[in-house]
Amino acid sequence: MSTLSLAAILAEPARRVPGKTAVIEGERRVSYGDLWHQARQYAQYLADEGVAPGDHVAIMCPNTVEFVRAYYGALAAGAVVVPVPTMLRADEVEYMLADSGAGHLIVPDAPDETARAAAARTGAAVLAAHCPPGTPAVGTYATRGPEDVAVLFYTSGTTGRPKGALLTHLNLVMCATANAIDANPFERDDIVLGCLPLFHTFGQTVSMNSTFRIGATLVLQPRFDAADAVELMCREQVTAFFGVPTMFIRLTEAAGHAKAVTSLRMCISGGASLPVAALSAFEEAFHTTIYEGYGLSETSPTASVNQPDFGVRPGSIGHAIWGVDVEIADPDVEGRIALLDTGRRGEIVVRGHNVFSGYHGRPEATAEVLVDGWFRTGDIGVKDSDGFLFVVDRKKDLIIRGGYNVYPRELEEVLMRHPAVSQAAVIGVPDADVGEEVCAIVVPRAGEAVDADELYAWAREHLGKQKYPRRIEVVDALPLGPSHKVLKRELRKQFDRSGPATYGTAPAPAGAPA
Repeated sequence: MSTLSLAAILAEPARRVPGKTAVIEGERRVSYGDLWHQARQYAQYLADEGVAPGDHVAIMCPNTVEFVRAYYGALAAGAVVVPVPTMLRADEVEYMLADSGAGHLIVPDAPDETARAAAARTGAAVLAAHCPPGTPAVGTYATRGPEDVAVLFYTSGTTGRPKGALLTHLNLVMCATANAIDANPFERDDIVLGCLPLFHTFGQTVSMNSTFRIGATLVLQPRFDAADAVELMCREQVTAFFGVPTMFIRLTEAAGHAKAVTSLRMCISGGASLPVAALSAFEEAFHTTIYEGYGLSETSPTASVNQPDFGVRPGSIGHAIWGVDVEIADPDVEGRIALLDTGRRGEIVVRGHNVFSGYHGRPEATAEVLVDGWFRTGDIGVKDSDGFLFVVDRKKDLIIRGGYNVYPRELEEVLMRHPAVSQAAVIGVPDADVGEEVCAIVVPRAGEAVDADELYAWAREHLGKQKYPRRIEVVDALPLGPSHKVLKRELRKQFDRSGPATYGTAPAPAGAPA
């Protein structure tokens, strides 16, 4: 019988380079050898608390050494990790605990009442992230099979209640390996800045597991702050940074008020599409290259990324990672995968070692997305003649205005090129005449003001007649989820014509057609 454990991602560098620094958090520096010993102690603590292999254990901690210790400790105990975002409401945490069946919830030593309240309602036992002094360490990690579930990730819930994606040890070990060794220009001497939440699949696999897989060093920032992140880059001589588009935008703004970062040589963007204007501005400010990638919780998460072997193409999500296929299929064909020819737009589909085994307790939802050995992502994309993949938009974000398809990302790219615009999000709002009207919500650059009439004229100049936004709203900030992605569902609630907007808005542009 073959065995495999995600715990080996930490156990192996602890065996090979035990004295090397694995994690830096503030003034704390923990070596691989010490971190793995602490994780094995925590595994014994969990066993003493009644956790058995296969049990579901939730972790609700920020980006600290405690999260890392508890994560690998739970894996060493053979448990299934259920990461819980730290900023959820009590009812949201309660839902995750109840739906996953987690019997234990690991929290910081001084947890807030949100965690305690949610655990009390579900009967989950609350455990501190520190184990009692003198706890012995287990000798090694528990035996697990490649297809055993290692982590239960909850999706962002863009279409309702979050679903639990079941990721196996094989999924996560292979994805970390492909990221660290094949896809990205990782080096063992890299110092990686981990601002992405570790409870999120991008932060967990690409920032943490991939860094440990290669034996590099991870610098943790408990909560993302752009100015502090730039200071960390300088102080720790950070060579690699992984983030979502909002982080790159904020870092670009912060760079103008901080000393130059000279050590950064590689960045990876994921989680959402990175506007080309934002990519160019960051690369100019930091004199480095951004490798934009693509993935979902269901794909562990990396499916494709710009890679040195294939070159970098701005606006593209690159090529599939090692051992994975990413293709374009007809989105209107149900029950089977009908692949399309190069250059045709369609639904992005993925197959390979990274594809999850299904949704926890939801066989119908699983059957809808796992078809003919492929995972249907729900994203619209295209592949060019050189094999570069491009995300056009989320299938569910598509706006149909008067019978014409309008892809929000295309509009957002244009709006982001306006010199006064820092961020842009485009949504469809109900309209009696055309079905859905195009609404653009923009955030001004620091020190700039967005004139709605001027931006409207800009959009008309650069976009086709059926595409440009008839409604423009100016806000101070866009609503972000736990992983710093823009929450378009919240924007739809706020700017639906049937309900009042809660953000400050600009007047309708003069002369804008209804």
